[in-house]
Amino acid sequence: MRVLVLVAPGQGAQKPGFLSPWLELPGVEDRLRAWSAAIDLDLIHYGTQADEEQIRDTAVAQPLLVAAGLVSAQALLGDDFGAGFDVVAGHSVGELTAAAAAGALTCEAALTLVRKRGLAMAEAAAVTETGMAALLGGEQEQVLPHLEKLGLTPANVNGAGQIVAAGTAEQLAALAEDKPEGTRRVVPLKVAGAFHTHHMAPAVAALEKAVGDLEVADPRLPFVSNRDGEVVTEGAELVRRLVTQVSNPVRWDLCMERFQELGVTALIELTPAGTLVGIAKRALPGVQNLALKTPADLDAARALVAEHASSPTAESPAE
Repeated sequence: MRVLVLVAPGQGAQKPGFLSPWLELPGVEDRLRAWSAAIDLDLIHYGTQADEEQIRDTAVAQPLLVAAGLVSAQALLGDDFGAGFDVVAGHSVGELTAAAAAGALTCEAALTLVRKRGLAMAEAAAVTETGMAALLGGEQEQVLPHLEKLGLTPANVNGAGQIVAAGTAEQLAALAEDKPEGTRRVVPLKVAGAFHTHHMAPAVAALEKAVGDLEVADPRLPFVSNRDGEVVTEGAELVRRLVTQVSNPVRWDLCMERFQELGVTALIELTPAGTLVGIAKRALPGVQNLALKTPADLDAARALVAEHASSPTAESPAE
């Protein structure tokens, strides 16, 4: 029994120029130009020419990540790009990429929503100087009380010895000087705010208005939610979770536990890939992993999809 999961990375995975190789594929430039016009953001410029600081801007990074993920997904399997998979999930803003892959949102709707999401979160982040930092190593039993003592929020609980803390600049500086027991390193992330915390409450209100006229369908594939690792099968519930997600912690550890329960045997991460594959290598031993970083990885990804398509799968991961 083989089960293939498609995952999409979140903010911080972007790197200068990472879209450049994808523009060499037929039709990609035209698609990106149309999306850029629709959301009033030059995705090609930011994905090929902008520097690290420019693409760190939340209002830029989030649409760029979703567009890149959708481009790589379409290059892999065409317009019906969720068809070769059994389960989908995304980390933070990657949930919008996953929602489009599952057919709950069109690509255009996902990009329109993520553009509003990025702008709203950037505005919320501008109120106070905040940020995020990854703690590598350490057990939750030691890390979580230590973060609470410093006034920080465990914004991402990623599993495999990685928790991301979020809070004010002063709180993060205190963390750098006073690491929890067992933590090897504290690594500042390439983000411009304390996402998935109470600092993002104004963005939730903005998104609630933004989804009022959104056309949404029930996902065609089981969608594993960041909130609690639960499988979501209704479009309305999926959108509700997308809205509240911006101020709630990302429980990627629970998503991976769900993957195990569903019998996932292989995982493909969309562009800009690497982060989630790295976590899965430590947390999901025995599961095949493939990071779809550039078009050079497409043949291997297609082979993995074909291998799973030709083998028996779980009767219904949604059940």
